[in-house]
Amino acid sequence: MRLLIIRHADPDYSLDSLTPLGFKQATALGKYLKNIKIDKAFVSPLGRALKTAELGLKEKNMKATILPWLREFDASIDNPNGKHYCWDWPIDIWSKDPSFYSIDTWTNNPIMKESSDLKELLKERIDGLDSLLKEFGYVRDIRNYKVIKQSHDTVALFCHFGVGCVLLSHLINCSPMVLWHGFIATPSSITVINTEERKNGLASWRISRFGDISHLEKENIEESFAGRFCECFDDITRHD
Repeated sequence: MRLLIIRHADPDYSLDSLTPLGFKQATALGKYLKNIKIDKAFVSPLGRALKTAELGLKEKNMKATILPWLREFDASIDNPNGKHYCWDWPIDIWSKDPSFYSIDTWTNNPIMKESSDLKELLKERIDGLDSLLKEFGYVRDIRNYKVIKQSHDTVALFCHFGVGCVLLSHLINCSPMVLWHGFIATPSSITVINTEERKNGLASWRISRFGDISHLEKENIEESFAGRFCECFDDITRHD
């Protein structure tokens, strides 16, 4: 089985839609996906993801089914950066806490533990993903998945960077903090993760591509900076 985790195109957060660049990116995505096997598609209920899915599947004459748990991971915390989401922590703070590096302990950080909804919303996303995979024959078994029915289906999930990392962290059993702060899937990018059934009846997952934007490069369309920070401190790009 294969999952395509597709981040929405360049966002206009004020309108929960896309910027002019985002519409170009989503259209280019659609041209690319036209020739890619997709058996089923699902989408976040948020506008920027809905529009990306609409344009991304237009060439295939497909529509995505809305799954509420694919919305952005909106657990509220008192992030040291002054915001209320779980990522973009100051690097000199989060990297000093060993608990953040394990899928079993990352929610044990005092700030994470004080959140009123983190564990509830995390469980919602994990349960949603496992419920979906069960429909395709894969049942969670501690760290891996029992294969009840083998599947070569490709499923596209149009969603967001934050929640995408949560889903990936569950599949490969790593802390989402490592993905949120060590990887970036820029707008309209595609991350590909596949099952590997090396032992009959037991599957694990392996990421084969992360944040692929070859569809933008092919059309000579600008990559968005959204989600990244300045390469050098003196740059005029995004700072804390």
